[in-house]
Amino acid sequence: MDRLARVLFVAMMGLSCAVLRRAGAQSSNPAGATKNDWAYYGHDAGGTRYSPLAQINRDNVAQLKVAWVFHTGDISDGSGRPKRSGLETTPILVDGTLYLTTPFNRVFAVNPETGKQLWVYDPMIELAGNYGDGLINRGVSTWLDPSRVRGKPCRRRIFEATLDARLIALDGATGNPCMDFGNRGQISLRDVARYIPGQYHMTSPPAVIDDLVVVGSAIDDNARVDMASGVVRAFDARSGALRWKWEPLPPNDPDSDTSATSAARKVWRTGAGNAWSVIVVDPERDLVFVPTGSASPDYYGAMRVGDNKWANSVVALRAKTGELAWGFQLVHHDLWDYDTASPPLLAMLQHDGKSVPVVIQGNKTGFLYVLNRDTGVPVFPVEERPVPQSDVPGEVTSPTQPFPLAPPALVPQKLSAADAWGITPEDRDYCSERIKSLRNNGLFTPPSLQGSLSEPGNVGGMNWSGYAFDPQHSLLLVNTNNLAAEMGVIAADKYWDAVDKNTGDLEYTQQSGAPYGMFRTFLSAKAHHLPCAPPPWGTLTAVDMVQGTIRWQVPLGSLAPNNAAIPAGAPSLGGPIATAGGLVFIAGTVIDTAIRAFDVETGKLLWEAQLPTAGGATPMTYQVHPGGKQFLVIAAGGHPKITAEKQTDEVVAFTLP
Repeated sequence: MDRLARVLFVAMMGLSCAVLRRAGAQSSNPAGATKNDWAYYGHDAGGTRYSPLAQINRDNVAQLKVAWVFHTGDISDGSGRPKRSGLETTPILVDGTLYLTTPFNRVFAVNPETGKQLWVYDPMIELAGNYGDGLINRGVSTWLDPSRVRGKPCRRRIFEATLDARLIALDGATGNPCMDFGNRGQISLRDVARYIPGQYHMTSPPAVIDDLVVVGSAIDDNARVDMASGVVRAFDARSGALRWKWEPLPPNDPDSDTSATSAARKVWRTGAGNAWSVIVVDPERDLVFVPTGSASPDYYGAMRVGDNKWANSVVALRAKTGELAWGFQLVHHDLWDYDTASPPLLAMLQHDGKSVPVVIQGNKTGFLYVLNRDTGVPVFPVEERPVPQSDVPGEVTSPTQPFPLAPPALVPQKLSAADAWGITPEDRDYCSERIKSLRNNGLFTPPSLQGSLSEPGNVGGMNWSGYAFDPQHSLLLVNTNNLAAEMGVIAADKYWDAVDKNTGDLEYTQQSGAPYGMFRTFLSAKAHHLPCAPPPWGTLTAVDMVQGTIRWQVPLGSLAPNNAAIPAGAPSLGGPIATAGGLVFIAGTVIDTAIRAFDVETGKLLWEAQLPTAGGATPMTYQVHPGGKQFLVIAAGGHPKITAEKQTDEVVAFTLP
């Protein structure tokens, strides 16, 4: 127990998602998919993660058995130059073929009923790159070219964005590069301001809308002040030509951030604000919905005055031009690494007697925002409330932050010394005293020189795991984490001395170019290394999106599945899906290796099966032939930064006997 918990919290300090079209016609289904396919990372263009399949249902889910196991062959244990790998891919299913990726960015086509390999493509990425998230990739996207007749190469295209910043187009039938795309099947994504190898990379699948492929990027945003640009770009799906680009942050223009006061408008530097999570699209509205992360550096913002729009936001871009249709900022002038990490989700909701198109957007804070899809105006009210202000010299905190009035926060947002938890009195006392030593004014307590408490910490709340929406019951299914953190800043002239003297569990980052470095850690007891926040440390929640209320909430998994003395609930990275069979499927839990099925209406656990290791990915489901079997597929290779977990290279499929 002690070893698992200790390794978990050290590791988590580093954690900071065929119907053919006639030629020439406009289509809201550029993937050319059927309803039984899983053609996008989130099942459909809007990322609902909901399948209409019901062959597997409440009555028979307990009978699920392993149908096949596919081995990718790609694992790095992090002991050499390549960083540790994790298996986070969610496969897609179109044209009767399953497409998936590996941590090394290899792309496989697999027979979805037998698990047999059809082809593999290896982009030969620079494995030794210093990728901040480790070696991971969450999947591919696809496009059906309506101008090409059946049998012609690259009528079905598979797109992958790689860790070493390339966009690759492959023939879905053969795995060969599409030679008419860019330079013999690929284009470089490195042509961005302040590009540094490794610190600028791609982990999520591109988005596809009409004949465009849209990509963001993952950036190590607390390494230094002037990180790479978080530009979002759209490329022609046939030629690879750049069609447009959109900058989330003004390019060091002191007068372009109107949220800053006149006195504060001086030359400022920053970067990032990047879209590292999954982008979703609405072809009928010609809109691309982009979730953005924090500006750099994360924990000190005096050199990036104002709100830093459009970092920490969800924005709607015009697909044809890349112009901003609207934006909504979830966190102003971020100092907590509170990225908009969860993918946006597009749904129709009944509200005030009308059917309203919405964007549902979660944040690491644990807040859910429900916005009108056409305008960005909140459907449930949001009010700006005063928040604690910084005492760090030079820092200018946002005076307010946006608080949604509904739904309620899905995680605790404060932790007092009196509420500290421990499995023994000694652990509880240790946690209580540590909390007392920190600045602690509730949610949005800014970083301080003494150290501040952040609840939730920088892993969330909600992370890239995202959520699923069941339209039959108007329920949003969300997995969340409950981990309090200590974080703060340290003067640059004292930074290296503090690093040299660090004998505890603090993680330091220099924030090069800023007058302050940063430090942080998740709060855990000294003896047993379990969280100082009261359990559960991970939950699965069903939110009634009509009423804006919580329908049910249950602990998800366990940090010690075989030890009844440890409370239920484990942090998770890897999200849920929902099906018409009345089920929610989810794995994702750290240490805990189970995949589970819950009743969508009650939260009752109906089935669980042990995977070869933790399934740190989002599952998917499909039915290849009408009347054929429904399959459930999950990647189970472990999380890249949880070294206590066994590593494997397995993608596991379940079906009914």
